[in-house]
Amino acid sequence: MDKLKITAGRPLAGTVRISGAKNSALPAMAAALLTSGELLLENLPFVNDIFTMRRLLRELGVSVEFEADHAARLCAATIQSHEAPYDLVKTMRASVLVLGPLLARTGRARVSLPGGCAIGARPINLHIKALEKLGAEVRTEHGYVEATAAGLVGSEILFDKITVTGTENLMMAAALAQGRTVLENAAREPEVVDLAELLNKMGAKIEGAGTQTIAIEGVRQLGGTSHRIIPDRIEAGTFLVAAAITGGELVLVDTNPGHLSAVIDKLREAGVSIEASNGKIRVRGQAELKAVDVITKEYPGFATDMQAQYMTLMTQATGTSVITENIFENRFMHASELMRMGASIRLDGSRAIVTGKTRLSGANVIASDLRASASLILAALVAEGSTVIDRVYHLDRGYEKIEDKLRSVGAEIERLK
Repeated sequence: MDKLKITAGRPLAGTVRISGAKNSALPAMAAALLTSGELLLENLPFVNDIFTMRRLLRELGVSVEFEADHAARLCAATIQSHEAPYDLVKTMRASVLVLGPLLARTGRARVSLPGGCAIGARPINLHIKALEKLGAEVRTEHGYVEATAAGLVGSEILFDKITVTGTENLMMAAALAQGRTVLENAAREPEVVDLAELLNKMGAKIEGAGTQTIAIEGVRQLGGTSHRIIPDRIEAGTFLVAAAITGGELVLVDTNPGHLSAVIDKLREAGVSIEASNGKIRVRGQAELKAVDVITKEYPGFATDMQAQYMTLMTQATGTSVITENIFENRFMHASELMRMGASIRLDGSRAIVTGKTRLSGANVIASDLRASASLILAALVAEGSTVIDRVYHLDRGYEKIEDKLRSVGAEIERLK
């Protein structure tokens, strides 16, 4: 099992190219199931979740060929299987995104209940209830969701809770349903908008993506197209914090500052200098950081996927900050590892009270999930001595060659096999 060894050094400085968003690329790959035509997807991040989705789609009969410069060609000329098996789905929750497209294209799907990071309950019942509203018969048994439908029919669907993958799954299913579907309380994330743009290029009729109400007029069939995946806003946010916490200066290119408004606003409030322009962000760390409270919310609020990184930053800010996690109930597992490095953090239910500035020291720590891995890297960049982070397979699920990118801007970091 790989580990990362990091020794704190000088402030980070240089330019970092931000990869494509894996949370946008995964539903885009699943959309290949909706058509017999070819999809050309560009700006894919080559991370483990993408490789897992490739294996899953190939299991279903989809041709997936990666090309140079982070592109892939996908073609589901025929569907050879209707089952997404446990061995593939258990490592990645986004595997559930094949449920809607499979059902819409072929009339049946059998998908293992998903896995992924252990950050809290993310029930699939919202997907199931919505698909039933479209006319599907769905049952859950033996760890699998089994769905059948003679033909999906449009309906009005109100999500009890905002769900990103639920919104994406239902957009794909409704694209081939008969009649009009309206999704209320839909997720507004940029990744949802990106999927809607891809589906519309394929011939779908979707309006309202990026708002709480999305309307889909079903069509008889979809075709192939080409599409460029949006930049990864969470990777960009992580490098913003890396520059801020080390007192360095980084220029992030191939990014979209508009997708990071909530994060940028909080960092500026904490005293970080950030200049944003079209496709580029320049961030300068300051000698003194100020403690600022944050509450995670659905987009366009402060992303839960940036909470762990922000907590690490607050350990180096003067004063006390309160971080409230409103999305997942088990997303403070990184706090105990940060405390082992010297952080002053007190947990109170859904709140973490961080008192800074504290001196961090290198230690052996364990990554509990994807974003926790990033938070420990950030802590290691300013901790005295060396830090060894175990279980970095979480990191490899969502960050493309992060150690190479960090090393290129001055970090002393190596992967231990």
